[in-house]
This record gives sequence, C-alpha cells and structure tokens, in this order.
Amino acid sequence: MNSTGSVRVRFAPSPTGFLHVGGARTAIFNWLLARHTGGVFVLRIEDTDAERSTDEMIREILDGLEWLGIDWDEGPHFQSRNVDRHREAAERLREAGRAYPCFCTVEELAAEREAAIARKESYVYGGRCRAISREEADRRRAAGEPHTIRFAVPAGETAWEDVVHGRTAFENRTIGDFIVLRSDGAPVYNLAVTVDDLDMGITHVVRGDDHISNTPKQILIYRALGADPPVFAHVPLILGPDKSKLSKRHGAIAVTAYRDQGYLADAFVNFLALLGWSPGDDREVMTRQELVDAFTLERITGKSAVFDVEKLEWLNGQHLSRLSGREVAAIAAPWFERAGIGRLTEPQGDGDWFANLMALVKTRSRTLHDLVEQARPFFPGPVEYQPDAVEKFWQDPSAALAALAVAVDYVESEDRWGDLEAMEGRLRSLAEERGVAAGKVMQSMRVALTGQRVSPGIFETLTAMGAALARERLAAAREWLSRRVAGD
Repeated sequence: MNSTGSVRVRFAPSPTGFLHVGGARTAIFNWLLARHTGGVFVLRIEDTDAERSTDEMIREILDGLEWLGIDWDEGPHFQSRNVDRHREAAERLREAGRAYPCFCTVEELAAEREAAIARKESYVYGGRCRAISREEADRRRAAGEPHTIRFAVPAGETAWEDVVHGRTAFENRTIGDFIVLRSDGAPVYNLAVTVDDLDMGITHVVRGDDHISNTPKQILIYRALGADPPVFAHVPLILGPDKSKLSKRHGAIAVTAYRDQGYLADAFVNFLALLGWSPGDDREVMTRQELVDAFTLERITGKSAVFDVEKLEWLNGQHLSRLSGREVAAIAAPWFERAGIGRLTEPQGDGDWFANLMALVKTRSRTLHDLVEQARPFFPGPVEYQPDAVEKFWQDPSAALAALAVAVDYVESEDRWGDLEAMEGRLRSLAEERGVAAGKVMQSMRVALTGQRVSPGIFETLTAMGAALARERLAAAREWLSRRVAGD
C-alpha cells in the first residue's frame, strides 16, 4: 500500500496486439474504481517484448482508450524504460539469498520437461542449481558462464484473499523456482510487473482470471522485497454466446472496430461494465456517472460473463434514443459525410432540420450505421423499394396507383406542413372523397417516399422530407408502378 492510503490502480496492456474487449473491460473496471474512490488511474505500457511490441499497437491501444473516454492520471509509462530497476531488484533478491543463478542449459531443461511428460506429471523445475554454493556461483558468473536468475520459492503455500474469489492458495511445490531474469539480462514478466507496481504505489490489482497463476509468484517477490502485496481482484473471463472462449467470431476484435461499426462509447462502456459486474439493482442502461457512483469491487461476480452482440445493439439503441436530436446530429454528421450523403438544404427554411431529422429516426436505430440508413430516404436521390414493402403494400400495382393519385393531390394542396393533426385530417377527408381507404394511401405513400415497409409516422416523414422531395418521390413511384401495370 502507498503511504497516503488512497486507491492507486493501473491498466497495463502489452502492445503486442490490439485493445480487445477483455482488456477494455479490465481498463474500465480499474478506471471506475479510481473515479469512484477519488483515486489514481495509471496507464503503463508493458513493452518489454521488443520483438512483438510495435508503435502501431501502442497507438491503437491509446486510440481505443481515448474513444472509450478512459482518461489516465499518470502515464503512459513504458515498462521497457524501467529495465535497470528490474535488474537491480533481481540482484537484491540474489544478495538476500531469495534468488540464485541457474546454469542449467536449454537442453537440460528440455530433457527434464520431457521426462515429466513421460511420467504424466506437470513439469516443475527441480531446483538443481539452488544447491550451488554462493562462492562457486559467483566464480561461474565471473567467468561469463550463461545463466538465468531464479527465485528460490520457500516451502509451504502462498495464499491471498481475492476480492472476487475469496481465499485463493497455491502449494509452493507446484510453483517451483521460477526465472526472474533471463540469460540475456531481460526481466521476466512477474519480476517486471511486481517492481513496477511497487514503484508506482499500486494498491489494487484488478485483472483477468488468466493472471491467477502469476499472482503467487508476484506475492512471493513482494514479500522477498520487504513489501506488502496489493489487493488482488481477478475478474472472470468473457465468453462467447456458446460459452466457449471469446474469439473473433464472437466479438474478440479491436475495440476501435466497434467504434467504426457505429457504437457509442458510453453504450460500449455501459455494456462492458455489466459483463461480470452488477450495480446491485435492476438497472441496465446507465450513464458513465451512474457507473462511477455504483461501482465497487465487491459487486464483481465470480462467474464468466457472455458477450452478447444483440444485447450490445439493444443497449446502444437505448443510449442513442436518450440523446437529443442535436446531440445525435453532432455525433452522426461525420457518418453522413463518409456515406457520401450531403446536408440537404432545409426544406422549410428551418436551421434545426438535421437535428430534427435525427430526433425523428434515432428511436428506430441501434447504431450510427442504422441511423444513416434510416435517414437516407430524407436526402435527395432515388430510393430502393424494399421487396417486402412492395410485396405487402404494392402487391396490386393498380390499387397502389389509385392510392398514390390521392397522395399527389394531397401533397399539392397541403398548406399546413408541420401541423400533424391537421395534415392527417386533410388526407383522410381527401381519401374519403375519392373513395380510397386512407390507410391504403398512407401505406402506399410510405413505400413511395422511403422505399421501406416501416418508417416514422407518415406525417412526420412528410414534414421532414418537404414538399419538393415528396413530389419527386411520388412521381417516381407512379412511374415505377405504371411500368409494372403495363408489364402485366
């Protein structure tokens, strides 16, 4: 623990791959804990694997965190810049008799491993070099004989009280004397992470269950360096819908891919926070501040969570629908630009036209991509008539033409645009005069104006579209249906 007593947590990704959903959830849990307690969130890039770490992955990780809105109070620190401290710690362990040089060759260790496999046993290093005297070890090191540094694991067990899993213990004989410094002087993960966490005053380590086997080694190093270990909380892994390990087919892709698919950062954070954690009530749609206010480590569950894309889409739709039209417009504008859809000159001279359109279509959209498709018919250009819409409402082209004839006259004569009740009353009166069911007119108009079977209310649609574009669409639909009639 640090001397101030405040919570200090870290997120320490390795830049050997993208920031995926599992790593993002770990970052979110640590960030929420820091913000809930008024603590400190530290970002550390664990880039000691020089061969696999790349600048591109570092940028991708930072981009993903920034999109998620996960800001850090310290960092990013780079683990590779702390290698001298790691080596110094290894030497301290050796001088204290808690670690020793190991001169076993790769071939000798491989033979031991193969022998253990033949006996159907898990391989644990037997500790052969621990018996070498300090004087002989020093002489062999001075002579330049290749060696690693191994931690001398004591007898007994290593246990800790895990916030998520309760008391967790490992028999030390199953751990074996493990390497902390490679023969080339490179620190091994368990040494580097422990020294870094100690130097940075990390009080709570929140990470995935896949790190549980590392924890006893790190606790042993902490104690050997004369320090108390931090609080550990190991979070169950995220599974695919079939309960297997999360893979690319389930959603184990870069977090930024979800940004590019049109998900909102707040919704994605909300979704990941609920994978293995609960606010303690029935809430599912939560703002970032609500998550911060409710978050505690004790509410992390002990069982694996399932990554459900349908749930993500639903939750994203809920967040989208809660935004104002103006807020959606600000977020969505770049999506329309990328789709090649220009901003339409407001049909009624209303400067809020785009925001009003977003307010109209957002409730039927689950992603920003959906939003663009829902709004596309309101921009100039032809529409595609969806086959299911044609089948349902234009199955009889002659009847559809009769309905659209009423619609054309209605649009030409309507002078109360925006007054939805008055617009509906006028259309119903005109339809009754012509002997055509008003419902048939509205249904045929919907297909003509949007090409879709389902859309916002027809009078909201007309108002947002404007008279000029509505006339153009009705004329195109009548021409299309006339060709169908002639073809029959």
